[in-house]
Amino acid sequence: MASFAAPAETRPSRAPQPRPARRPPTRPQPRPRTRVRARPRVAGGVAWIVVVAALLAGIVALNVAVLGLNMQVERLDAQRDELVSGNDTLSSELSAAAAAGRIEKLARSKLGLVAPTDTTYLELRSGRRAR
Repeated sequence: MASFAAPAETRPSRAPQPRPARRPPTRPQPRPRTRVRARPRVAGGVAWIVVVAALLAGIVALNVAVLGLNMQVERLDAQRDELVSGNDTLSSELSAAAAAGRIEKLARSKLGLVAPTDTTYLELRSGRRAR
């Protein structure tokens, strides 16, 4: 098999063009940076400081309130101890005043009563007759 190829097209040749004159090398210009907008860090920091200060103030106020309550509890404990000792004193006085020997002695000395020598029993009749 024979193949036929078309003749190659020829391009007209170009004449070499003169090179432009070289410029002296210059320093590359830095690209202008786009300024990134700074976040307001100061305002955020101040806000956190205020929040932390408020929390600390709350803790201090809570501790002061607990201290006041503890002092009140101590006063109430002391008052309770005084009342308990007063109740004990009154209880012993009451038992001494209600003692049978003391009452008998007072009955003999102040009222002139004497101890019975003999015991007598009386039988009471009821309105009905016993069958």
